[in-house]
Amino acid sequence: MPSTSAPAPSSVGPSSGSDQPPFGDEHRDLRETIRRWCELELRPHVDEWEDAREFPRELYERAGELGFLGLKYPIEFGGQGGDYLHDAVWAEALPACGSGGVAAGLGAHTGIATPPIFKFGTEAQKERFLRPAIKGEKVCALGITEPGAGSDVASIRTFAKKIDGGYLVNGSKMFITNGVRADYLVCAVKTNQEGGHQGLSFLILEREMAGYEVAGKLEKMGWHASDTAELSFADVEVPDENLLGEENKGFYLIMANFQWERLLMSLGAVGAIDLAIAQTLAYAKERQAFGRAIGSFQTIRHKFAEMETTLYAARSMTYDALRRFHGGEDATAEVTRAKLFSQRAAVDVIDECLQIHGGYGYMREYGLERALRDARLGPIGGGTDEVMKEILGRRLGL
Repeated sequence: MPSTSAPAPSSVGPSSGSDQPPFGDEHRDLRETIRRWCELELRPHVDEWEDAREFPRELYERAGELGFLGLKYPIEFGGQGGDYLHDAVWAEALPACGSGGVAAGLGAHTGIATPPIFKFGTEAQKERFLRPAIKGEKVCALGITEPGAGSDVASIRTFAKKIDGGYLVNGSKMFITNGVRADYLVCAVKTNQEGGHQGLSFLILEREMAGYEVAGKLEKMGWHASDTAELSFADVEVPDENLLGEENKGFYLIMANFQWERLLMSLGAVGAIDLAIAQTLAYAKERQAFGRAIGSFQTIRHKFAEMETTLYAARSMTYDALRRFHGGEDATAEVTRAKLFSQRAAVDVIDECLQIHGGYGYMREYGLERALRDARLGPIGGGTDEVMKEILGRRLGL
């Protein structure tokens, strides 16, 4: 009989394949540091946080103290002075915590909410919003999706009417990661109702502003430890100094971070696949059936061969896209392919790992049922599979 608990965290984790270019020794050391933190400080508590439907806010401060929230940001703003590759290591290593919700909450803060402030913010905005976010003192979120607008950003209806000294914002946002407790929201709004893509702008909304309301904490299939919210805005007065970038140029801001968001999702999927395979391999070597370890049966060996091939393909596609993106190329096609392939691959491989565990895989104790639920958002978030296929199909002239 197998043990009734999952393999110890030290027995699972990223394979040696994650040392391939564009990463080097420095990145390997960072990866091991993040993994140890995940294993020692996060993984023992994820069941508790999943049940509570959130992880402690203090976790942002701890991550900030360790420097993880500012890996790619300049030292003058409290960051570590690294680059996109350091942030990529963070995204791929975080799944070692064993909770997609924890990884999503921390990852949304560093990967999608703070980059627009760094790229497009004024020095005053960086001091006021980016610096405390890097320290983990302030939690931030990105607000683009609405009840009737997701990938079609031109359909955003939240409207910011120009008034003396600022804007009056009315509307709502949906499926906002970190939305329940975010101190501020990098929010896409319409500033020109007739402008389509050219009528979008970004405002930084602060939760203490009158009319800013968390309309509801949403219950989800997965990512239970991550707070996800619907937000509503009723005559929220936002001062001019909270305009991020140029008015009516918000579409370019959205596009600027889309590729990075999708790369981060691809890296996270690679990390999740790797973790699931490693855990399942340890199980297959231990679990006995018909007098021998189940891993010795041909059908199980072949499953592992297929899963490892899928992991290699997902990692290779993702790293190729990362190399091109980091090198300044237009990597839209490569990033889109990596996002499309890796998200569905994560669902399929984790499902196969659960199958190999049999009844134990269906139990919460092993974490695979949670991993499968968490992975299912991948083909939806950051641009659905269908949108990814549309992007690639149009590039073929269709």
